[in-house]
Amino acid sequence: MNNKHFTIITFYQFKKNFDQIKLLSELRDFCKFNKIRGTVIIANEGINGTLAGFEKNINDIFDILKKFNFVNLNTKFSFSKFIPFQKLKIKHKKEIITLRTKFSDPEKKTGKHVSFNEWNNIISDKKTILLDVRNDFEVKIGSFKGAINPKTKNFTEFKDFVKINLNKSKDKKIAMFCTGGIRCEKASSYLLAKGFKDVCQLDGGILKYLEKIPESKSLWGGECFVFDGRVSVKNELKEGTYKMCYACREPMSSKEINSKKYKPGISCPKCYKKISDEKKKRLIERNKQISIAKKRGLYNRYINQTVTDLD
Repeated sequence: MNNKHFTIITFYQFKKNFDQIKLLSELRDFCKFNKIRGTVIIANEGINGTLAGFEKNINDIFDILKKFNFVNLNTKFSFSKFIPFQKLKIKHKKEIITLRTKFSDPEKKTGKHVSFNEWNNIISDKKTILLDVRNDFEVKIGSFKGAINPKTKNFTEFKDFVKINLNKSKDKKIAMFCTGGIRCEKASSYLLAKGFKDVCQLDGGILKYLEKIPESKSLWGGECFVFDGRVSVKNELKEGTYKMCYACREPMSSKEINSKKYKPGISCPKCYKKISDEKKKRLIERNKQISIAKKRGLYNRYINQTVTDLD
């Protein structure tokens, strides 16, 4: 058992016909009792989640999921000195990853899954259209060299990108990638339904690639944004250099962190002119409360917590 770090598990599976309400209830009760934090989305099409906690408790989650026949989960493990979530959110939604289309059914059909070992050869072929299906702010932090950035603000905009930019490329080889693979499952299924002939995707996503491919052989440039307190990760899934601005919820580079326009917990170079005086007052007060809690050794959800704090 890892006594110094929290275990983080990311998982998803497209699967219909299971008792969604019962699964939601069992997961919520188990996670609350065992001090597990993170987010799980349950929908008609399956499950998608990222959770962090003590190693043994995280591994026991598989027993719950197996009871509901989730036996082909796409999973990834990583570790963090601090628990990367402030709270637990387990909720029911219409989709586990929102695309809003009837032309996508990943449980039945997706693009060919390409392993991290094969990926470099695939994307080194100049005839291949390399497609980053993440959102614009994620792509700016890091991507594979030569990848197309669809410049989307959210995943639902991917359909418009395809319609405007890819309709003449249905006979070309398309290789796509995303953070953990789930967006590619839906995106590749959508392309195949729309008549694209040769579609493949990076199995396990960027996270699996960064975990398994040594930096000396990596074709990845920059860092990878993750949707938790770590903000970004690098090769071997080591924590990255980016931080989150808690005023505008945008990731900040080292250059932005060192800017005079960055005030921790209050503003960053991207938002310092946009934040109202009223909001600044609230943020300043929150920072005061965090500082008081630290000095007195009190709990505050904005203070990083280690394994010892939660044990």
